[in-house]
Amino acid sequence: MPIEQNAKPSWRNPAQVNNTRSLLLMAAGVLTGLILAGYSLFTARSTSTLIVPAEDVALVNQQPLSRADYLALLQTLYGVDLSHATPEQRRTALNDMIREELFVQRGKELDVASTDPDVRSALVNAVELEIAENAITSQPSEAALRQFFETHRDRYVGEGIMRVRDLVFPVSALADLPSEPRALKSAVSDPEALARLKGRDSGKTRADEFYFAAKIHLGDQLFEVAKDLADGMVSQPVRLADEIHVLDMQTNKHPVPFEFNAARAQVLSDYRSQAIDRLKSSGEAFLRKRANLLIADDLR
Repeated sequence: MPIEQNAKPSWRNPAQVNNTRSLLLMAAGVLTGLILAGYSLFTARSTSTLIVPAEDVALVNQQPLSRADYLALLQTLYGVDLSHATPEQRRTALNDMIREELFVQRGKELDVASTDPDVRSALVNAVELEIAENAITSQPSEAALRQFFETHRDRYVGEGIMRVRDLVFPVSALADLPSEPRALKSAVSDPEALARLKGRDSGKTRADEFYFAAKIHLGDQLFEVAKDLADGMVSQPVRLADEIHVLDMQTNKHPVPFEFNAARAQVLSDYRSQAIDRLKSSGEAFLRKRANLLIADDLR
């Protein structure tokens, strides 16, 4: 049978191509791609939009103001939730948030952080808190706390108390001071003998004093002598500058170490403080490592 010259190719034959259908599909794909690209472009972060997202209450120069922060502000200012707030309260809270954001953005434009000491300090504190967040919020194990306690036992002791007289003599009296402890104790306890030796109470220490106060009043050298004296003992003469000092110990209650349970709260605080300091140091080291630092020659 002869084949008709003008017969159209069958669409059911997969070997044949329908040009019209191909063009339509290609155009539909291009259009879909443009729609998706446009949607992504206008909904991406830092791009302009005319729609306030559901999780925000406003956009200030495209910077969102969180709805959660708005509700928290209503509660702080008026002690009410959104459903019980009056229109005036809602407006006031929203305007406060907008005002704050406008001023923050203006501060960034003026680079206030680089010139204002208070702002710089606040930024430093904020970064330090962020770095130390894990140490602040984490709860160390009992084993870790006990190990820290054992390593730093000298920190966890009760405060010692002493009552001591600091007797001062001229250097010329050194030869007349008895060398035997009992005789020396007798001499400094007798007002007439004390006057004969030209001795006097310095008045640096009065009544019972905690160890830290006695150390301040006596000075390091005399305190080191005093803390080892038992009740009723006197020290050997100690020469400081142009004077001779004899310490007459009335009462000396030495510091008593705390048990772990009694010191646990302080141990936890010290443990966290040490962890925070460690994190701050490592954070500073990281920031220094990645920074481009140029230091003046005379300060290197």
